[in-house]
Amino acid sequence: MAEYYVNVFLSEEEQKKIEELGLEDQIQDIGGKKGLRVGMSKKDLKKLQKGFPDLVFDSDDACELPDEARDKLVDIILELKTTDVMKFAITKLYNPLAGKAPRSKVH
Repeated sequence: MAEYYVNVFLSEEEQKKIEELGLEDQIQDIGGKKGLRVGMSKKDLKKLQKGFPDLVFDSDDACELPDEARDKLVDIILELKTTDVMKFAITKLYNPLAGKAPRSKVH
């Protein structure tokens, strides 16, 4: 069982796509909305917090991603046909070099 979660609230269209993949058992009622809880490890959490320092966690150790990252995560879930995607998704969501100038070689 995961230590931390990303709550992904679904539109009706996204919910239908998830159901068509056979993942309807993964859809939960989260605070009165239909969504997925994508589990992650503490290591994944640390990487996610570096990429998104403003994440807020609720009492269930769950957070919501900004819209663009959330959309990428939904695309990854649909592509891989599973909600067990955080190890892979972190590489797409978190760029450790973002905002850093490239280093030039010194000859």
